[in-house]
Amino acid sequence: MLLAATERALAHRLALVQSDGRTPSVVAAVVRDGRTVWSGARSSAGPVPHPGPETPGPAATGPECDPEPGPGTQYRIGSLTKALVAVVVLRLRDEGLIDLADPLERHLPGTQAPTATIAQLLAHTAAVPAEPRGPWWERTPGELRPDLGDLLDGEPRPLPPGRRHHYSNPGYAYLGALVERLRGEGWFEALRREVLEPLGMRNTTLLPRAPHVRGWAVAPWADVLLEEPLADTGTMAPAGQLWSTTDDLARFAAFLAGDGGRDVLSADTLVELRTPNSPPAHDNWDASHGLGVQLLRTPPGWPGTEQASRALVGHSGSMPGFLACLLVDPQERVGAVVLTNATSGPAVMAAGSDLIRIVLEHEPRFPEPWRPLSAADADPELVALTGPWYWGAAPFVLRLRPGRALELGPLSGPGRRTRLSPEEDGTWRGLDGYFAGETLRLCRAPDGSVSHLDLATFVFTRKPYDPDAPVPGGSRGWTD
Repeated sequence: MLLAATERALAHRLALVQSDGRTPSVVAAVVRDGRTVWSGARSSAGPVPHPGPETPGPAATGPECDPEPGPGTQYRIGSLTKALVAVVVLRLRDEGLIDLADPLERHLPGTQAPTATIAQLLAHTAAVPAEPRGPWWERTPGELRPDLGDLLDGEPRPLPPGRRHHYSNPGYAYLGALVERLRGEGWFEALRREVLEPLGMRNTTLLPRAPHVRGWAVAPWADVLLEEPLADTGTMAPAGQLWSTTDDLARFAAFLAGDGGRDVLSADTLVELRTPNSPPAHDNWDASHGLGVQLLRTPPGWPGTEQASRALVGHSGSMPGFLACLLVDPQERVGAVVLTNATSGPAVMAAGSDLIRIVLEHEPRFPEPWRPLSAADADPELVALTGPWYWGAAPFVLRLRPGRALELGPLSGPGRRTRLSPEEDGTWRGLDGYFAGETLRLCRAPDGSVSHLDLATFVFTRKPYDPDAPVPGGSRGWTD
């Protein structure tokens, strides 16, 4: 668990969400290394130190008759639903039933976006309109749009497909229908069976189940409330219908961070889900989108990012009466969930980010103990490869890592860095950065010694512009 000072800092941040955001209630949880290490709640009645399982009372005019909020209290999670739907779609791909490059029409005829690819729909680059036709869909019953053909008019394309991010709620309605077509059952039934039950998310439901709170709108200039309507959105449900708890979403946060759930998605597919798949829609390059998740660049000063920033992964959610946020720092394996029952006001994404930051600042992870390489990894020939190499005149350094892996990067300062995994043919394959997927080969002199490295045609030599190495363009050595 966490230190008392850390818990107080988290509770204080949560209190600010409720007070400054003018929300009837807020619940939150923090996960670390696959388990919940803190949870908190705050309501208009004050702090709730020991949430109970009370069920809602009779209808009333304010939130005081809602259950005391706690880890098992349901809130509507809005577009967090999309991240869950995306997991099911990726499972279809991993089973070979679809390819992400397939046009939607190949598997789901009759939509207004037949040429949109599945990857584009997942990453919001299909140029499908942001909202369906008709009245405000989150506040109106799904019967107004009973079929897929009722969602949009014609084949609209507000932007060039595949070239920029344009958030689309109907796009996820199509993905939910795709799941139904290929699974032969409702999208939520497939989600429950393939994702929710394996992850232990038994209190995530299509419609609310006690104990749950009601959704409220708070008047902008007076502290008075208006209860929001609860609509079953029908065909649009995969875009934002679900209800859940901090207990359940903490399990999903741990899954996104890479802790558990390998029977749901493989480690490689999870990394693919978290990888940027669309450019930002505006000049703000602090945010992007993966395959069903939002990516937020860590702000300056983020703990552990002294050399380079990294992305927080998750999703926000908004439905009338509710705001939600789930974010994880996969490198630190820390995540946060924040749920509120107000239509607007609380800055839940900033709060989720702050909860993670508080944990990292108050209780930084201890580094793994340094250990020497095993005898199997410490191959003398590989050890001899380590040390300085030069690309032209630029100094790089090669390091040997466990599992006979290599790491290549500039001797100092910024530049192209990559980790490389060994292949059976004696080469190495780049794992990240500019050289991801590229091949490193050891090139040998006639006497069998390694004369230079070739990484995707980049020649690395032991001396700057070594005249004895095949440097493109030739080299006569250094002269005055």
